[in-house]
Amino acid sequence: MTSAELPADPLVAATGGPAPAEPELAAVPPPPLWRRLARHRLFMTGAVILALMLAMALLADLIQLLPPEKMRVRLRFRTPGWDYPLGTDNYGRDIWSRIVHGARLSLAIGSAVALVTAVAGTVIGVLAGYYRRLDDPLMRLMDALMSFPAILLAIAIAAALGPSAGNAVIALAIVYTPRMARIARSTVMVVREMDYVKAARACGARDRWIIWRHVLPNSMPPLLVQLTFVFAYAILAEAILSFLGVGPPPPTPTWGNMIAEGKDYLREAPHICLFPGIAVALVCLALNLLGDGLRDVLDPRLRVQHG
Repeated sequence: MTSAELPADPLVAATGGPAPAEPELAAVPPPPLWRRLARHRLFMTGAVILALMLAMALLADLIQLLPPEKMRVRLRFRTPGWDYPLGTDNYGRDIWSRIVHGARLSLAIGSAVALVTAVAGTVIGVLAGYYRRLDDPLMRLMDALMSFPAILLAIAIAAALGPSAGNAVIALAIVYTPRMARIARSTVMVVREMDYVKAARACGARDRWIIWRHVLPNSMPPLLVQLTFVFAYAILAEAILSFLGVGPPPPTPTWGNMIAEGKDYLREAPHICLFPGIAVALVCLALNLLGDGLRDVLDPRLRVQHG
């Protein structure tokens, strides 16, 4: 069959010309990070709870009913009511006022631990992951610290340093820095082998510039997620240290101190322990929801699965 005998294309015959090419679909850019976070229900739930706790801590002097350390023995063990929304403790102190002031100290300690842990753990992890000769000595030191149970090591360090808020921060930062360092190291070891890092090294870029421009920015997502969990762990561990008497000393209003003072009166006045325990649980829940939301949004593999 010759070309003249081939059947004509019906579209060409109908339009008198060749079929138009299909238009190429333009790549749709992903929505910005803040919009993806705003759409994530778990993240927004945690953000709202944490924002309320932060507002309560910042406005503690305005929303308190009485000074948190003012004792009125004749009014002790009052149950929650109109005059005292959360009741009074064994010394007649207003529990609501002590909880809002305890939120200020607990969140301050947790944020300080998270900040110190983030800086120290990231520096150690980047050095160990980028420079092979530093990997073994730094990681063996981190392994030695992680060989002890976290809370037992924190109790030992805080007891050796003495009961105070600053010593609690030091103890908890020493305990949680190795965990941040190991995550930073594993992430940096992956980023270090990427093509753009090799290209920058081949072009003669210095290690400082490569680490600051390429390694750190591409290692941030898992570190941010871990930071929210460290924040929650620090608040919970601070309550444990205060409960055991090696945290900020009484009568400093902390959630751990309040639970420790009320443990002997669980039958007569369970609200003394109940409300500070709820505060600790809410903050830890909020931070864990924030971490889960960040992980879902920042991890490209999870975005592909959800998409």
